[in-house]
Amino acid sequence: MTGLDRNQTPKTRPMPHKRGGLVACLDIGTSKIACMIARLKPSPPSDALRGRTHAVELIGYSQIQSRGMKAGAVIDLGECEQAVRQAVGLAEKMAKVRVDSVLLSVSGGRLSGQLVEAAADIRGGAVTPADVSRVTSTGMRHATGEGRTVLHALPVGYTLDGVKGIRDPRGMVAHQFGVDMNVVTCDATVARNLMLAVERCHINVEAMAASSYVAGLSVLTDDEADLGAAVVEMGAGTTTIAVYSGGRFVHAAGFAVGGQHITMDLARGLSATIADAERIKTLYGTVITGGSDSRELMSVPTAGDEQDLPQIVSRATIANIVKHRAEEVFEMVRDKLKDSPFASEPNGRVVLSGGASQLTGLVELGTQILGRPVRVGRPLGFGRLPNEAKNAAFAVPAGLLVYPQYVHLEHVEPRHTRQQVKTGTGGYFGKVGRWLREGF
Repeated sequence: MTGLDRNQTPKTRPMPHKRGGLVACLDIGTSKIACMIARLKPSPPSDALRGRTHAVELIGYSQIQSRGMKAGAVIDLGECEQAVRQAVGLAEKMAKVRVDSVLLSVSGGRLSGQLVEAAADIRGGAVTPADVSRVTSTGMRHATGEGRTVLHALPVGYTLDGVKGIRDPRGMVAHQFGVDMNVVTCDATVARNLMLAVERCHINVEAMAASSYVAGLSVLTDDEADLGAAVVEMGAGTTTIAVYSGGRFVHAAGFAVGGQHITMDLARGLSATIADAERIKTLYGTVITGGSDSRELMSVPTAGDEQDLPQIVSRATIANIVKHRAEEVFEMVRDKLKDSPFASEPNGRVVLSGGASQLTGLVELGTQILGRPVRVGRPLGFGRLPNEAKNAAFAVPAGLLVYPQYVHLEHVEPRHTRQQVKTGTGGYFGKVGRWLREGF
């Protein structure tokens, strides 16, 4: 890929402080698709969530089984498109509005964050917004490998003549100006096909965001983000990580192992169907093995011939299968966190989110393997969330609704408007359509 403006996924415009608006989001996961529509209303900042300028009032939502997805990536475009249509249609019906653009989460495509330093000499003495943009662009370009696209380019801190820790350099005087930034990338093909599935439903993709980052926006308190925290978003097909330090998002990582792998392990270990294994995981999934579990028996239908007698298994057998895979996930998380800025945050805590984080005993197991305090996060500061959406499984879609309030922190590559006029559609579709055309 050549040309800068193909290296970044679409970005929405920042939310004006004094204005409200409607926002729709889509979280297309491996096992479920969630669509939420909300009204954002300007509100005074709260003590616990100082970064939020708007209250989020949910007016429509849906959750359906996902189709055509594996490990956070589209594997069947037609199936995925149908599922997206269904999810959006149900949410529209409830909200009594029509959705023409959405914010979209990304959990697949090997998410990774890189801390990049870029510097340049200042021509006029004082740092201008153009200098900031120029240096940030340079840093972003260096961090984007072949076949990758940028989801987020977030300045973490600035330097003036080698002095670190500058919050806002604009207007300040220096010979040399530098920026430290967190550049989060994913496989461009995964991002494009996710967009394509949505655009085939005649819905524009207004912005794309890493699922672990938006989960953090919904489940972390400001104090946790300031003191250092790692959000581990445990989905069905992927586990993604966002590290926060000094109130900023400083690192991202991900791997393609999640809750669905526990289901498959149970199906194999118990010779059960995948549907039965999923039900057993939901009802009896625990990583805690106790004395009475080996004596507590249950019958499991056998996959295959209906004439086969159900087999009798102990609760301990189920717990051991679940625990084995959960340990592997936490060990992979531990390795990813070792290579991140989180390693130098001795008091940083880990907050779990995502559907797979709800297994019994996961907090204790995580605390033991990661050697840090662990809690399960749920969406914070949302008025009128239905009960089924108040849990960790909805951290990502809830965070997407908060995301427009934080977009102003990110660097956005300037787009060339000439081509946009030619498309005749202007606005977002001009940008999005061009990004798709140039990428293919």
